[in-house]
This record gives sequence, structure tokens and C-alpha cells, in this order.
Amino acid sequence: MQRFTVPIVSRENSRSLCRPVWKRSALELDGRFSSRFRRDSCQLLLDLYAEVRSFGHNCCSRPDCPTHAARVISAANQNRPNPFIREGISGLEFDSKGIYVASVTKSGCLTVVDFENLYCSVYGPYSSLCVDESKCVLHICTSKSLDAVRWNPANQDEVCCASRKHSSVLLYDIGYVSSEPIEVFEKGKLNFSVPEAFNGLSDIAFASTDKSRLLASGLDGSIYIWDRRLSNLSCLSLSSSSKSPLNSIELDIEDRIVFGANQQGIIYAWDLRGGRSSFAFQSHNEDCYPLLTSLKVSSMLENISALKEQSNILPKEIHSIKLDPSCSYQLAFHLDDGWSGVLNLNSLNVTHMHCPPPPWLDGINEPVAQCLRRPAWLPANSVYAVGSSSVNGVYLLDFFPGRSSACHVDHSDGANNVSVESKGVGKNRFIPVSEIVLACAVHPQNGAIIAGSKQSALLMVSRTHQTDDEENQLHEGC
Repeated sequence: MQRFTVPIVSRENSRSLCRPVWKRSALELDGRFSSRFRRDSCQLLLDLYAEVRSFGHNCCSRPDCPTHAARVISAANQNRPNPFIREGISGLEFDSKGIYVASVTKSGCLTVVDFENLYCSVYGPYSSLCVDESKCVLHICTSKSLDAVRWNPANQDEVCCASRKHSSVLLYDIGYVSSEPIEVFEKGKLNFSVPEAFNGLSDIAFASTDKSRLLASGLDGSIYIWDRRLSNLSCLSLSSSSKSPLNSIELDIEDRIVFGANQQGIIYAWDLRGGRSSFAFQSHNEDCYPLLTSLKVSSMLENISALKEQSNILPKEIHSIKLDPSCSYQLAFHLDDGWSGVLNLNSLNVTHMHCPPPPWLDGINEPVAQCLRRPAWLPANSVYAVGSSSVNGVYLLDFFPGRSSACHVDHSDGANNVSVESKGVGKNRFIPVSEIVLACAVHPQNGAIIAGSKQSALLMVSRTHQTDDEENQLHEGC
């Protein structure tokens, strides 16, 4: 019986089992990528951008198209350019879902194109069989030059146009088969006389919260506001301290502040709340919407010592301003000499600058494109797409907020004020294209760029797809 018994061991001599101690995981799976990973991936994707196809202005449905006529005349007189010939795409914009892209030309054509048709004509299974590759959903020819186009965010069937040559905003509905606008918004009676040359409108903006509000910037230095519930005449005008023509207008994401940029290189900001919680309250008193501030870009650039030492900074015309969709306090601006930068709305300082080489380095005595250029932001990671002012190409500028940006400006004392591209992880890209680019629009989902050229063509700049042979070579190299 004793051989089946086990001696008793005291607890003091017994050893506890060695079990691993539970530790809390250092990583959390929340379905989100870090901002650093997203940015590094974006930088790699930018290397794949290239021009994949050019779509000429389609005039099959309109034999009397003035844009086509201007293109023919310009091509016949290449050695003797005529400055009075209105040619080139002056405005581009995608709708909110990226289904349609609208464009306007200096000759007076409004076209709406189905983006899927353009994309499938490049990457579709039967792309080589697409004959009518630029089939238009809408092609309207007007007798007036057009300079701006915007989609109505409240009704994506409505598209607005404005011209620097006349004082009205034209609203079209793409669901109607008609060349006449469904609504025309007039400036109404002015408080002061304006010469005919300064009576036009340069840019348009829709309010996102108050769906009935429409704003436009004028060449007389004022911003006009319409309320579609009341009348087709402007209910309010905001005046700047200068009567210099405004070239661009932008609303912040909450419709609280409206920004305007003029030909003297000044950015203005108005408070649309008027001391109340919303600017939806009706008021015809201009004093209720005060001018918050006016910022002269040349004065802010003089604070960058490294830039001031290398160039003579003079007041320059601002072509366009645009808020960064991925960083609401970054307001990008583009100047007539091709320079681009970012104004930080929190500190009211210029935090990013890109100064391309002057045209005379390429043997060009003056900028090629004398028209206004309209850049655009990519939907994420603060990349700014802008057409070159001297050569055929598009710059993809890294305006990521922070010192790691390729264009970041350092305001600290005793340091190099303009950051060198090799110091940060970001890089700027230059995409060669076949024609001179005046305007850019970016697809809100896949990041494809549609560029409007001086020859009134649409250039698709997107990430190129690898063929089977290239993929096999890549795998063999690995």
C-alpha cells in the first residue's frame, strides 16, 4: 500500500508554475491608418502620376462652336499670335461625387462631360474602340466670355457660370435640353458708379449651410451676395478698402468667413456672421458684415529672409485662393509669376512657398500663359496641383502642414528660412504634359486630375496602371 502513496510536500517548498504575465497590447486596431503612413503612401502614389490622354474640345454637336473657331484661327496664326482671340479653358470643377466635370472657356462655351466616359476611354476594356471619347452631357455656346464655373452643392443638376465681361451669374440645369439659363442673377442697383470694364464678376462660391446663398467676387473690388428665396438681385455687397478687381473668392467650411484676393496682391477677410450666430439673418446694412483684416502677401514674404536675399519681392497679382480640404486652416494662393504658397489662418503667416525657376532660364523672355490660372487641392495629404506658368507641365506641391514639408518656411531666428526639399520626407513632383495648363480640377475620390489647357483641351493626369509585362518584370526583379 505504501508504494501507492505520495509524500506530502509543504507549500513553502512548492514552486509556483511559471506562467507568462498578461500585458496590454501596445497597438490598437481601430480601422485607421496613421497620418505618417498615409503621407508616405501618398508620396509613393504621386510618382505614378502622368498624362494619360488629351481630349480636344468636342464640337460635333455644335458646328458653330466659338471655342473651336478660336482654336482654328490660333493654329493658323501661330507665328503671329493675336491677343484679341479668346482661347483656353478658364474654369473647371467636379461635382461632389465626381460623376461630371464642368468646364468653361474664354470663348464662351460651357461643357459638362461624364468622367466615367473619359476614364473608360483610357482604361476601359474597349478603349481603342471609343470613337466619341469626349461625348458631352451638355454643350452650350454663349456670346460672352466665361471665367468661372461652380456646381450647386444643394442641387447637383445645377451649374453656375460667371464672366469678367458682364455683371450677371448664369445658372443652368443639365437636366433641361436648353441653351438658355434657368435663372440669371444680377448685381442690382449699385451705391456708386462703376466703369463698364469693371462691372464683371470673376469667381463664384456657394454657401454649404445656407443652401439659398450665392456669392460672387466683382472687378470693382466688392463681393455680392444673393438670396435665391428673395430675388434674383443681390441683397448685399461687401466692399474692400481698395477698388482693385477681385480675382478669387473662398468660403470657409462653416460659412463664417469669406476671403477675397485682388490684383494688388492683398487677401481680404469678411465676417459673415455680423455679430450673430449665423449669416442667414437678413440684413442690407453693409456695416453688419465688417472687414476683419487685409493681408498683403508681399509684406509677409519679406519676413522670409532667405527669400528676400535671393529675389526682389514686389506686390504681385493673386490669381487664385483655395482652402485645403484636409487642413481647414491652410489657405493656398497662387501669384501671377508662378509662385504658390500657403497662408496659415491661425498665425496669419506664410508657412509654405514654392518658387519655380524663372522663365528666362528656359529661354523664355515672358510667361507663356497670360490668363488667370486656377490650381486645385488633392482631396488628402495637402498636395496642391498647379499648372506651370512657363512650360508645359503640372506641379504637385507638397504643402503638408509641418516642418517635414518640402515647401515649409521656417520663421525661427538664426535658421535657414526656406526649408530645403531634402530636409523633409515630402517631395514636389513635376508632371510634363502636352499643352499649357491654365486650370486644374481633382476627382474627389480617386485623385485623378483634369487639367484645362490654353488650347481648350482637357488633359487627364492620373496614376498610370502597370501592364502584365511590367508586373512580371517587377516580380522577377524581386
